[in-house]
Amino acid sequence: MSMAKKPVKYSLQVDAFTESVFKGNPAAVCFLEEKRDKKWLQGVAAEFNLSVTCYLTRITESHGTTSYPRFDLRWFTPVSEINLCGHATLAAAHTIFSSGLVDTDVVEFVAISGILTAKKIPAINITSASDLQKGEAQDGFYVELNFPADPVVEFNFDETSQISGALNGASIIDIKRTQDGGDLVVVVTSGRVVEELQPQLDAIVKCPGRGLIVTGIAPPGSEFDFCSRFFCPKLGVNEDPVCGGAHCALAPYWSKKLGKCDFKAYQASARGGVLNVHLDEQNQRVLLRGKAVKVMEGCVLV
Repeated sequence: MSMAKKPVKYSLQVDAFTESVFKGNPAAVCFLEEKRDKKWLQGVAAEFNLSVTCYLTRITESHGTTSYPRFDLRWFTPVSEINLCGHATLAAAHTIFSSGLVDTDVVEFVAISGILTAKKIPAINITSASDLQKGEAQDGFYVELNFPADPVVEFNFDETSQISGALNGASIIDIKRTQDGGDLVVVVTSGRVVEELQPQLDAIVKCPGRGLIVTGIAPPGSEFDFCSRFFCPKLGVNEDPVCGGAHCALAPYWSKKLGKCDFKAYQASARGGVLNVHLDEQNQRVLLRGKAVKVMEGCVLV
């Protein structure tokens, strides 16, 4: 008779890139003490049915490069494993830092996309748009993620009308493609257009690319530099409420347009989210800063 598997502890959900509950982007964070096959990982992610569920496994052997704690990290949408996810990585780091699992302010994640670093930064060291909600914050620190930049490249596509139609007739200024992620960056006339988009999901599925990152300059007088939304129904995520990975492409794009490397970005989904973004041009890295709030926790029993 086979032994029953140990229950898997999870934090469900952690709302990322927000300081208050029920906003930002929710992720499930699961800690694995024993190996699980991909079918099980995908099944649990489908059961949670959030945009992303991530799985952490503590790496105990010495890795010889740094003294920082390391965790193996994998991300799953309800239908597929993916190579990179910003908000679930922030949720994972927030959970590690707030639960006392480590006694450092830096952890490293070993992922498909390479070694990713997360740093705990006291809120007093940050001046940002999201400080306006400080009174609602449940935890007094930000998480800074160090991610690879995903520069945009030219995209030769004659059927702009197809993408405009999928966005319910939105006026498009430009279309680029992300170099690594395979998403389309669709630039519209203003941040207000981004906020008011009424996407046609059935039509977006038929568009080229993995998903559509729609972006526009923030409205005049706004505290933000640019706005965005991300639609990826091909991976079972109709709209990702706040997408850190998309900002690895948006940072290089807007850096060239606005002539700077530091941004306050707003993801204009129904839940909304704030990101503080820095582009390290020399090393081609993007630093994403945000807060997170744990909403629920429990165990997976199967």
